[in-house]
Amino acid sequence: MHTDIKIKAGVIEGFFGKPWDWSARLSGASFLRDCGFRFFIYAPKSESFLRRGWREPFPEQSLEHLRELGGRCRQSSVAFGIGLTPFEIYLNYDKNAQVLLRSKVLQINEVGADILCILFDDMRGDVEGLPDLQARVISDVCAWSNAESFIVCPTYYSYDSRLTRECGPPPKAYLQDLGRIVDRRIDFFWTGEKVISDGYSAHHLANVAADIGRKPFIWDNYISNDSKTRTGHLFLDPSTGSWDLPASLVAGVAINPMNQAYLSRIALWGYRHLLRHEGNAQPVLPEICRALCGPSVAERLLADTNLFQNAGLAKLGTDIRRDLLDWYESEKLNPYAQEIAAWLRGEYACDPQCLTT
Repeated sequence: MHTDIKIKAGVIEGFFGKPWDWSARLSGASFLRDCGFRFFIYAPKSESFLRRGWREPFPEQSLEHLRELGGRCRQSSVAFGIGLTPFEIYLNYDKNAQVLLRSKVLQINEVGADILCILFDDMRGDVEGLPDLQARVISDVCAWSNAESFIVCPTYYSYDSRLTRECGPPPKAYLQDLGRIVDRRIDFFWTGEKVISDGYSAHHLANVAADIGRKPFIWDNYISNDSKTRTGHLFLDPSTGSWDLPASLVAGVAINPMNQAYLSRIALWGYRHLLRHEGNAQPVLPEICRALCGPSVAERLLADTNLFQNAGLAKLGTDIRRDLLDWYESEKLNPYAQEIAAWLRGEYACDPQCLTT
Protein backbone atom coordinates (compact mmCIF):
# COMPACT_ATOMS: atom_id res chain seq x y z
CA MET A 1 0.00 0.00 0.00
CA HIS A 2 3.10 2.30 0.06
CA THR A 3 2.77 5.31 -2.24
CA ASP A 4 5.12 7.91 -3.58
CA ILE A 5 4.17 11.14 -1.81
CA LYS A 6 6.54 13.78 -3.14
CA ILE A 7 6.02 16.21 -0.29
CA LYS A 8 7.41 15.62 3.22
CA ALA A 9 4.15 14.67 4.91
CA GLY A 10 3.20 13.20 8.26
CA VAL A 11 0.90 13.43 11.26
CA ILE A 12 0.99 15.63 14.34
CA GLU A 13 -1.21 14.59 17.24
CA GLY A 14 -1.77 18.19 18.19
CA PHE A 15 -5.42 18.50 19.13
CA PHE A 16 -7.34 19.42 22.28
CA GLY A 17 -9.65 17.01 24.09
CA LYS A 18 -9.45 13.25 24.42
CA PRO A 19 -6.03 12.06 23.21
CA TRP A 20 -5.25 8.82 21.42
CA ASP A 21 -4.34 5.88 23.61
CA TRP A 22 -0.88 4.35 23.48
CA SER A 23 -1.94 1.15 21.73
CA ALA A 24 -3.45 3.15 18.87
CA ARG A 25 -0.29 5.24 18.54
CA LEU A 26 1.93 2.16 18.52
CA SER A 27 -0.11 0.31 15.93
CA GLY A 28 -0.36 3.47 13.85
CA ALA A 29 3.37 3.64 13.09
CA SER A 30 3.31 0.91 10.46
CA PHE A 31 0.07 2.35 9.04
CA LEU A 32 1.78 5.71 8.48
CA ARG A 33 4.71 3.97 6.80
CA ASP A 34 2.42 2.03 4.48
CA CYS A 35 0.62 5.26 3.52
CA GLY A 36 3.90 6.93 2.63
CA PHE A 37 3.94 9.36 5.55
CA ARG A 38 7.37 10.19 6.88
CA PHE A 39 6.87 11.31 10.48
CA PHE A 40 4.67 11.23 13.57
CA ILE A 41 4.84 14.07 16.09
CA TYR A 42 3.54 13.57 19.63
CA ALA A 43 2.06 16.87 20.83
CA PRO A 44 -1.42 16.36 22.33
CA LYS A 45 -2.75 19.45 24.09
CA SER A 46 -3.66 17.28 27.07
CA GLU A 47 0.00 16.37 27.73
CA SER A 48 0.66 18.78 30.58
CA PHE A 49 4.37 17.88 30.88
CA LEU A 50 4.88 19.34 27.41
CA ARG A 51 2.65 22.39 27.92
CA ARG A 52 1.57 24.28 31.04
CA GLY A 53 3.39 21.79 33.25
CA TRP A 54 6.61 21.86 31.21
CA ARG A 55 8.63 22.84 34.29
CA GLU A 56 7.85 19.48 35.91
CA PRO A 57 9.96 16.49 34.82
CA PHE A 58 8.33 13.63 32.96
CA PRO A 59 7.45 10.72 35.25
CA GLU A 60 9.26 7.50 34.37
CA GLN A 61 6.13 5.83 33.00
CA SER A 62 5.66 8.65 30.49
CA LEU A 63 9.26 8.34 29.40
CA GLU A 64 8.81 4.60 28.92
CA HIS A 65 5.76 5.19 26.74
CA LEU A 66 7.62 7.76 24.64
CA ARG A 67 10.67 5.52 24.23
CA GLU A 68 8.46 2.67 23.08
CA LEU A 69 6.63 4.93 20.64
CA GLY A 70 9.88 6.33 19.27
CA GLY A 71 11.24 2.81 18.84
CA ARG A 72 8.12 1.64 17.05
CA CYS A 73 8.30 4.62 14.67
CA ARG A 74 11.94 3.97 13.87
CA GLN A 75 11.21 0.28 13.24
CA SER A 76 8.68 1.49 10.66
CA SER A 77 11.10 4.03 9.13
CA VAL A 78 8.90 6.88 10.38
CA ALA A 79 10.65 9.82 12.04
CA PHE A 80 9.50 10.43 15.61
CA GLY A 81 8.86 13.94 16.84
CA ILE A 82 7.83 15.64 20.07
CA GLY A 83 6.12 19.01 20.41
CA LEU A 84 7.28 21.14 23.37
CA THR A 85 5.21 24.16 24.42
CA PRO A 86 7.12 26.01 27.16
CA PHE A 87 4.04 28.00 28.01
CA GLU A 88 4.74 31.77 28.15
CA ILE A 89 8.37 31.14 29.14
CA TYR A 90 9.35 34.34 27.34
CA LEU A 91 7.54 36.40 29.99
CA ASN A 92 10.32 35.56 32.46
CA TYR A 93 13.17 33.68 30.83
CA ASP A 94 15.47 33.93 33.83
CA LYS A 95 18.20 31.56 35.02
CA ASN A 96 15.74 29.25 36.77
CA ALA A 97 13.54 28.99 33.67
CA GLN A 98 16.61 28.21 31.57
CA VAL A 99 17.65 25.42 33.92
CA LEU A 100 14.16 23.88 33.90
CA LEU A 101 13.86 24.15 30.13
CA ARG A 102 17.26 22.53 29.60
CA SER A 103 16.26 19.69 31.93
CA LYS A 104 13.13 19.05 29.87
CA VAL A 105 15.10 19.08 26.61
CA LEU A 106 17.60 16.60 28.09
CA GLN A 107 14.73 14.29 29.03
CA ILE A 108 13.51 14.50 25.43
CA ASN A 109 17.06 13.64 24.35
CA GLU A 110 16.81 10.48 26.46
CA VAL A 111 13.67 9.51 24.59
CA GLY A 112 15.41 10.08 21.27
CA ALA A 113 13.24 12.45 19.24
CA ASP A 114 14.23 12.88 15.60
CA ILE A 115 12.14 16.06 15.28
CA LEU A 116 11.66 18.60 18.04
CA CYS A 117 8.89 21.16 17.67
CA ILE A 118 9.04 24.36 19.71
CA LEU A 119 5.48 25.60 19.93
CA PHE A 120 4.38 29.10 20.95
CA ASP A 121 0.70 28.71 20.01
CA ASP A 122 -2.27 29.25 22.33
CA MET A 123 -0.59 31.93 24.47
CA ARG A 124 -0.41 35.70 24.77
CA GLY A 125 1.53 37.47 22.04
CA ASP A 126 1.08 41.17 22.78
CA VAL A 127 4.51 41.35 24.40
CA GLU A 128 7.19 43.93 23.63
CA GLY A 129 10.24 42.37 22.01
CA LEU A 130 8.44 39.06 21.44
CA PRO A 131 10.46 37.95 18.38
CA ASP A 132 13.78 38.41 20.19
CA LEU A 133 12.53 36.67 23.33
CA GLN A 134 11.16 33.69 21.42
CA ALA A 135 14.25 33.48 19.23
CA ARG A 136 16.42 33.24 22.32
CA VAL A 137 14.36 30.31 23.62
CA ILE A 138 14.52 28.64 20.20
CA SER A 139 18.29 29.06 19.99
CA ASP A 140 18.84 27.56 23.45
CA VAL A 141 16.53 24.60 22.83
CA CYS A 142 18.22 23.80 19.52
CA ALA A 143 21.66 24.00 21.17
CA TRP A 144 20.64 21.58 23.93
CA SER A 145 18.73 19.16 21.74
CA ASN A 146 19.99 16.07 19.90
CA ALA A 147 17.12 16.21 17.39
CA GLU A 148 17.94 16.13 13.70
CA SER A 149 15.45 18.82 12.72
CA PHE A 150 13.35 21.55 14.34
CA ILE A 151 10.00 23.15 13.61
CA VAL A 152 8.73 26.30 15.33
CA CYS A 153 5.09 27.31 15.68
CA PRO A 154 4.86 31.11 15.99
CA THR A 155 2.22 32.56 18.28
CA TYR A 156 0.62 34.02 15.15
CA TYR A 157 0.63 31.02 12.83
CA SER A 158 -2.03 32.32 10.42
CA TYR A 159 -3.36 35.64 9.20
CA ASP A 160 -6.69 34.66 10.81
CA SER A 161 -8.06 37.58 12.86
CA ARG A 162 -9.15 35.04 15.49
CA LEU A 163 -5.54 34.88 16.71
CA THR A 164 -5.48 38.60 17.39
CA ARG A 165 -8.74 38.33 19.33
CA GLU A 166 -7.49 35.42 21.42
CA CYS A 167 -3.77 36.25 21.82
CA GLY A 168 -3.82 40.03 21.62
CA PRO A 169 -2.45 42.17 18.79
CA PRO A 170 0.96 40.97 17.57
CA PRO A 171 4.01 43.22 17.73
CA LYS A 172 4.57 45.15 14.52
CA ALA A 173 6.40 43.00 11.94
CA TYR A 174 6.31 40.01 14.32
CA LEU A 175 6.56 37.32 11.63
CA GLN A 176 9.15 39.19 9.59
CA ASP A 177 11.34 39.81 12.64
CA LEU A 178 11.07 36.27 13.96
CA GLY A 179 11.83 34.87 10.52
CA ARG A 180 14.85 37.15 10.16
CA ILE A 181 16.33 36.25 13.55
CA VAL A 182 15.76 32.48 13.58
CA ASP A 183 18.13 30.23 11.64
CA ARG A 184 16.73 29.59 8.14
CA ARG A 185 17.27 25.84 8.59
CA ILE A 186 14.49 25.80 11.20
CA ASP A 187 11.02 25.34 9.75
CA PHE A 188 7.94 27.37 10.72
CA PHE A 189 4.46 25.88 11.07
CA TRP A 190 1.60 27.68 9.31
CA THR A 191 -2.13 26.79 9.19
CA GLY A 192 -3.04 28.89 6.15
CA GLU A 193 -5.31 31.86 5.76
CA LYS A 194 -7.41 30.52 8.65
CA VAL A 195 -6.79 28.37 11.71
CA ILE A 196 -8.73 25.72 9.78
CA SER A 197 -8.11 26.19 6.06
CA ASP A 198 -9.74 24.33 3.19
CA GLY A 199 -6.87 24.92 0.79
CA TYR A 200 -3.57 26.72 0.27
CA SER A 201 -3.21 28.93 -2.80
CA ALA A 202 0.13 29.62 -4.45
CA HIS A 203 -0.40 33.36 -3.92
CA HIS A 204 -0.99 32.91 -0.20
CA LEU A 205 1.99 30.61 0.29
CA ALA A 206 4.27 33.03 -1.55
CA ASN A 207 3.17 35.87 0.74
CA VAL A 208 3.81 33.75 3.83
CA ALA A 209 7.26 32.73 2.61
CA ALA A 210 8.13 36.39 2.08
CA ASP A 211 7.07 37.19 5.65
CA ILE A 212 8.83 34.33 7.44
CA GLY A 213 11.87 34.06 5.17
CA ARG A 214 11.35 30.38 4.29
CA LYS A 215 8.75 28.06 2.84
CA PRO A 216 5.99 27.44 5.40
CA PHE A 217 5.55 23.99 6.91
CA ILE A 218 1.81 23.47 6.81
CA TRP A 219 -0.01 22.42 9.98
CA ASP A 220 -3.27 21.24 8.45
CA ASN A 221 -6.42 21.27 10.62
CA TYR A 222 -8.85 20.36 7.85
CA ILE A 223 -10.12 17.15 9.51
CA SER A 224 -9.52 18.09 13.16
CA ASN A 225 -12.70 17.87 15.24
CA ASP A 226 -11.72 19.08 18.70
CA SER A 227 -13.63 22.37 18.71
CA LYS A 228 -17.15 23.02 19.96
CA THR A 229 -18.53 23.38 16.43
CA ARG A 230 -16.63 20.38 15.02
CA THR A 231 -16.56 17.78 17.80
CA GLY A 232 -20.01 16.62 16.67
CA HIS A 233 -18.66 15.65 13.25
CA LEU A 234 -16.42 12.92 11.85
CA PHE A 235 -14.43 14.22 8.90
CA LEU A 236 -13.73 10.93 7.19
CA ASP A 237 -13.24 12.08 3.61
CA PRO A 238 -10.95 15.09 2.98
CA SER A 239 -11.59 14.87 -0.77
CA THR A 240 -15.12 16.27 -0.35
CA GLY A 241 -13.77 19.83 0.06
CA SER A 242 -11.61 22.08 -2.08
CA TRP A 243 -8.38 21.06 -0.37
CA ASP A 244 -5.27 21.73 -2.42
CA LEU A 245 -1.59 22.20 -1.66
CA PRO A 246 1.08 23.22 -4.20
CA ALA A 247 3.88 20.91 -3.10
CA SER A 248 6.75 23.00 -4.43
CA LEU A 249 5.81 25.99 -2.27
CA VAL A 250 5.88 24.34 1.16
CA ALA A 251 8.52 22.69 3.33
CA GLY A 252 6.11 19.92 4.32
CA VAL A 253 2.69 19.20 5.75
CA ALA A 254 1.74 17.93 9.20
CA ILE A 255 -1.85 16.70 9.37
CA ASN A 256 -3.58 17.29 12.68
CA PRO A 257 -6.16 14.45 12.75
CA MET A 258 -9.38 13.72 14.60
CA ASN A 259 -9.67 12.76 18.27
CA GLN A 260 -10.61 9.28 17.03
CA ALA A 261 -7.37 7.44 16.26
CA TYR A 262 -8.72 4.63 14.07
CA LEU A 263 -11.28 6.72 12.20
CA SER A 264 -8.48 9.18 11.46
CA ARG A 265 -6.77 6.43 9.48
CA ILE A 266 -9.63 6.50 6.98
CA ALA A 267 -9.11 10.22 6.41
CA LEU A 268 -5.31 9.90 6.39
CA TRP A 269 -5.47 7.31 3.66
CA GLY A 270 -7.60 9.81 1.75
CA TYR A 271 -4.92 12.46 2.29
CA ARG A 272 -2.33 10.19 0.73
CA HIS A 273 -4.32 10.30 -2.51
CA LEU A 274 -4.73 14.08 -2.29
CA LEU A 275 -1.00 14.54 -1.75
CA ARG A 276 -0.06 12.24 -4.60
CA HIS A 277 -2.33 14.08 -7.01
CA GLU A 278 -1.94 17.58 -5.49
CA GLY A 279 -5.61 17.79 -4.57
CA ASN A 280 -7.11 16.22 -7.71
CA ALA A 281 -7.63 12.64 -6.55
CA GLN A 282 -10.77 10.73 -7.44
CA PRO A 283 -13.03 9.66 -4.54
CA VAL A 284 -11.54 6.58 -2.89
CA LEU A 285 -13.57 6.31 0.32
CA PRO A 286 -15.18 2.94 -0.55
CA GLU A 287 -11.77 1.40 -1.23
CA ILE A 288 -10.39 2.82 2.01
CA CYS A 289 -13.27 1.68 4.22
CA ARG A 290 -13.28 -1.85 2.85
CA ALA A 291 -9.53 -2.20 3.30
CA LEU A 292 -9.47 -0.88 6.86
CA CYS A 293 -12.82 -1.57 8.52
CA GLY A 294 -13.90 -5.00 7.30
CA PRO A 295 -16.85 -5.63 4.96
CA SER A 296 -19.74 -5.33 7.39
CA VAL A 297 -18.63 -2.12 9.11
CA ALA A 298 -17.40 -0.66 5.81
CA GLU A 299 -20.76 -0.95 4.09
CA ARG A 300 -22.62 0.52 7.05
CA LEU A 301 -20.08 3.32 7.46
CA LEU A 302 -20.27 4.24 3.78
CA ALA A 303 -24.05 4.54 4.11
CA ASP A 304 -23.68 6.74 7.21
CA THR A 305 -20.73 8.93 6.18
CA ASN A 306 -22.87 11.86 5.06
CA LEU A 307 -24.66 11.88 8.42
CA PHE A 308 -21.39 11.79 10.35
CA GLN A 309 -19.46 14.29 8.25
CA ASN A 310 -22.11 16.80 7.24
CA ALA A 311 -25.17 16.50 9.49
CA GLY A 312 -23.35 15.74 12.72
CA LEU A 313 -24.62 14.70 16.12
CA ALA A 314 -26.80 17.75 16.60
CA LYS A 315 -28.97 16.89 13.59
CA LEU A 316 -29.25 13.12 13.98
CA GLY A 317 -32.35 13.04 16.15
CA THR A 318 -32.92 10.72 19.10
CA ASP A 319 -34.29 7.74 17.18
CA ILE A 320 -31.66 7.78 14.44
CA ARG A 321 -28.91 8.21 17.01
CA ARG A 322 -30.21 5.26 19.04
CA ASP A 323 -30.43 3.02 15.97
CA LEU A 324 -26.90 3.95 14.93
CA LEU A 325 -25.59 3.41 18.43
CA ASP A 326 -27.22 -0.03 18.72
CA TRP A 327 -25.65 -1.14 15.44
CA TYR A 328 -22.10 0.14 16.03
CA GLU A 329 -22.03 -1.00 19.64
CA SER A 330 -22.82 -4.52 18.47
CA GLU A 331 -19.51 -4.64 16.53
CA LYS A 332 -17.57 -5.07 19.77
CA LEU A 333 -14.30 -6.28 18.26
CA ASN A 334 -14.05 -3.61 15.58
CA PRO A 335 -12.12 -0.50 16.75
CA TYR A 336 -13.62 1.68 14.01
CA ALA A 337 -17.16 0.78 15.06
CA GLN A 338 -16.33 1.24 18.72
CA GLU A 339 -14.99 4.75 18.13
CA ILE A 340 -18.18 5.65 16.31
CA ALA A 341 -20.21 4.25 19.21
CA ALA A 342 -18.19 6.31 21.71
CA TRP A 343 -18.72 9.42 19.56
CA LEU A 344 -22.46 8.74 19.41
CA ARG A 345 -22.49 8.43 23.21
CA GLY A 346 -20.93 11.89 23.46
CA GLU A 347 -17.58 10.75 24.86
CA TYR A 348 -15.53 13.27 22.86
CA ALA A 349 -16.28 16.49 24.71
CA CYS A 350 -14.78 19.79 23.60
CA ASP A 351 -11.97 21.20 25.71
CA PRO A 352 -12.95 24.84 26.53
CA GLN A 353 -9.32 25.89 25.96
CA CYS A 354 -9.63 25.03 22.26
CA LEU A 355 -9.06 28.21 20.28
CA THR A 356 -11.55 27.29 17.56
CA THR A 357 -14.46 26.79 19.99
